[in-house]
Amino acid sequence: MASLKDFTGRTALVTGGASGIGLACVQLLAQRGARVVVADVNAEAAATAADACGGSALTFDVADRAAVASACSALEQQGVEVDLLVNCAGIVQSPEPPDRFEHAVFQRVVAIDFEGTYACCAEFGSAMARRGKGAIVNVASVAGMRSMPLHAYSPAKAAVISLTECLAAEWGRSGVRVNAVSPGYTVTAALQSQIDLGLRDAERLKANSALGQLIAPVDIARAIVFLLSEEARVITGINLPADAGWLVAGSWSTFGGVRPGSPAAQTRPAG
Repeated sequence: MASLKDFTGRTALVTGGASGIGLACVQLLAQRGARVVVADVNAEAAATAADACGGSALTFDVADRAAVASACSALEQQGVEVDLLVNCAGIVQSPEPPDRFEHAVFQRVVAIDFEGTYACCAEFGSAMARRGKGAIVNVASVAGMRSMPLHAYSPAKAAVISLTECLAAEWGRSGVRVNAVSPGYTVTAALQSQIDLGLRDAERLKANSALGQLIAPVDIARAIVFLLSEEARVITGINLPADAGWLVAGSWSTFGGVRPGSPAAQTRPAG
């Protein structure tokens, strides 16, 4: 079973790999033996992350299809065959009503969160399909599974989930698996800044989850790396929520919220 978790000899490209969930994926994949390519729009941060794990760095904006295609071509010319892809690059938005939501912001969110995911799948995933092997994990969100006042982000993430299903069927006979992970409230720099600005209440977020906790980036990385591994070799086309039970607990608010756990559970460290 240990060999099913080993990525020695395989090359993984992680978009948005210089921070947050992407960086956690980079670190975990490197620990498991993968050669990691850190792709990020921030060249300095990408280089730092790559140096730390003995990988390499690429700088491009996933919303620029030509730049994505150029990066894919450059790697192929270097003899680098990407057979593991994590589409983690993304941006968030403020919960603005449509009459105050700038269209330029709407377009940018959709361009990065959905179109960028598609572009990377189309370029790197198509190359995997031609070679007859590979695995892709797209980072969606629980926001793509529920109604929220995020009128670009939520639809974009819902589209990522749908895209995942489409590509899983498209490339399954070519040996490429495509899955999605939908994180819940994960303590990345983006969420922490929103908490610090008073735009999110950390205690309320915890209270609305079944496990009563927020999520660490490495927890999402573990789910992603599992889906990339041979342990998940017959799993394709799924969307795996990694949300501390946020999806199942929300409706309990009409009954006063999720019941408290046993005294023993309440004194046990989270996680």
